[in-house]
Amino acid sequence: MSLPPLRSRLRYGGPAIACLAIVLSAATVLWGGSTSHANPPDPTEPFPAPSDRDLIRPLPIVTPTPSSWQPMFPFPYDQTKNRVTAADITAMREMCQWYNFQYATLSDQIDRVQFNRIGPDGKDFDFSRDGTQQQVDILTANLDESLAFLDPRVHALTQAQNTFGDNYFPIYKGEQFFKLYEQLFNVNNGIKAHQPDWFSGPSVQKAKRHGADIFHSHVCG
Repeated sequence: MSLPPLRSRLRYGGPAIACLAIVLSAATVLWGGSTSHANPPDPTEPFPAPSDRDLIRPLPIVTPTPSSWQPMFPFPYDQTKNRVTAADITAMREMCQWYNFQYATLSDQIDRVQFNRIGPDGKDFDFSRDGTQQQVDILTANLDESLAFLDPRVHALTQAQNTFGDNYFPIYKGEQFFKLYEQLFNVNNGIKAHQPDWFSGPSVQKAKRHGADIFHSHVCG
């Protein structure tokens, strides 16, 4: 499964904003003003967000299969092509299968749990209320599986040194996969340690940035 297309955002003029505010206010009344762990509906979204139960679920283990995937060599990676090994290609091919199959869902799960664990008392480190611990257990189990899959593959990627002594990855987007792995590792450890949202938040955002970079590069198809 590949990342879903970027959601379009509608631009409203002043009158439209006023109308939208009225609609949302009325909807709040109809919903009884209750607090829900699910993200509030966004009127600009083409489809409603999935419920917690539908989204936060165990993900299947990824088993790599043969494919026709081949690396890309845009400039300046055409200059490092001779340093790319068969192990690099195999690792990237298999990580792309993981990425296409479940990265988007895993990223959405992280966002939802980060949102859900913020209570009205601000104690986002307290997982004992409202089923938070169960959601955390599911998410961290999924992260454990993803990290176990990525670990040997990101460490199989060739790292070389340029003339200035700086390390780099000869294969295109190998560095982004390595950094995505690092940030998911940090997120997983932070949530397990009951670190507050503000502490794990930067790692979440960095992971999403590296994931988006992989998506926009089309390296995984």
